[in-house]
Amino acid sequence: MKKVLLLALLVPFASNAQLKELITKTNNKLTSVKEATNQSDIATGLKEALQNGVDKQVVKLTSTDGFYKNQAVKILLPQELRTVDKALRAAGMRAMADEGILLLNRAAEEAVKESTPIFVDAIKNMKLKDAKEILMGRDNAATVYLQSATTNELYEKFLPVVSSSLGKVGADKVWSEIMKKYNALPMTREVKTDLNDYVTNKALEGVFKMIAVEEIEIRNNVSSRTTPLLQSVFAQQDKK
Repeated sequence: MKKVLLLALLVPFASNAQLKELITKTNNKLTSVKEATNQSDIATGLKEALQNGVDKQVVKLTSTDGFYKNQAVKILLPQELRTVDKALRAAGMRAMADEGILLLNRAAEEAVKESTPIFVDAIKNMKLKDAKEILMGRDNAATVYLQSATTNELYEKFLPVVSSSLGKVGADKVWSEIMKKYNALPMTREVKTDLNDYVTNKALEGVFKMIAVEEIEIRNNVSSRTTPLLQSVFAQQDKK
């Protein structure tokens, strides 16, 4: 009613048809602004949920045994190195084989500790093409979108950090010695693998898994929505 009176004052000589058209256009514009704001709020809310994943879950990976004792993300040997592992154990070098696996996980823990800002920036700068669709998607839809949108860029930034971490924890030297011992065993075939690439991919995979843990928690547990924005945004998801 107020809109009608306002428009009537602004266009006192307009015909009823013209006035009706103006009202319709005004309503459409107001609706468009409301929808745009809502889309923006949803995008911000989804990013906040992902940020919580970093703050509450990914940080756990940076502690000692953050990867090694977390069965969801523990880094095991790549297929081509399992032959090496099996041969060493059979030859009585179990301790060396165990240390090799441990240090791969230590390198991932160290790398994530050094590169958490990379993930924060990726979330902040991520462009959500259809925030509403992501909100109404699967329990880990925002994390999956983050992974698909940022993995290539994150890999390039994360790889040198992992390489440095492998050296920092001594994994490169241990694995050099492991391969030396393995190649000295009778009847063994030469095995090659790129540990930098392997650990980088596995560490990224672990990070996304832990971010998803928090997203799923926020989606399914109202008490985990700790800010007004999270409460408002994810309440829309509850209605689907």
